[in-house]
Amino acid sequence: MGADAKTAMKVEMTGAAARRIAKIVSGEVGKTALRVSVEGGGCSGFSYKFDLVDTRNDDDVAIEKDGATVLIDDLSLVYMGGSVIDFVDDLMGQSFQIRNPNAVASCGCGTSFSI
Repeated sequence: MGADAKTAMKVEMTGAAARRIAKIVSGEVGKTALRVSVEGGGCSGFSYKFDLVDTRNDDDVAIEKDGATVLIDDLSLVYMGGSVIDFVDDLMGQSFQIRNPNAVASCGCGTSFSI
C-alpha cells in the first residue's frame, strides 16, 4: 500500500472526542476502548455503531489520543478512511459525530450515510 493509500485509510479523533471517550471508559468496569464500526442499514444505507469493549481483535486498527482508544475493524476502515471522530456538546445535545469525506449523503441525525 502506498503512502497516499495509507493516509486515506487514517482516521483521527479530536481532543474533545478523546476526553469524552476516556471519561466514559473510566466509568465502565473492565472496558478499555470505544469500538466504532460501520454496518449496513440506517436511512442512508450505512450506519455507525458505537460499543464499549474490553478486547481488541486481530483486524482492529487502534487510534489512541490523550489516554483514549478507538478501535476500528479493517472492513469498517474501508468506509471510514480519512474520517475525523468528534464529540459535540451544543444546544441540540451531546453526541459523537463522524466527519466522513467518503459520504456523499447523510441523514439529519448524522448516524447514517451513503457512499
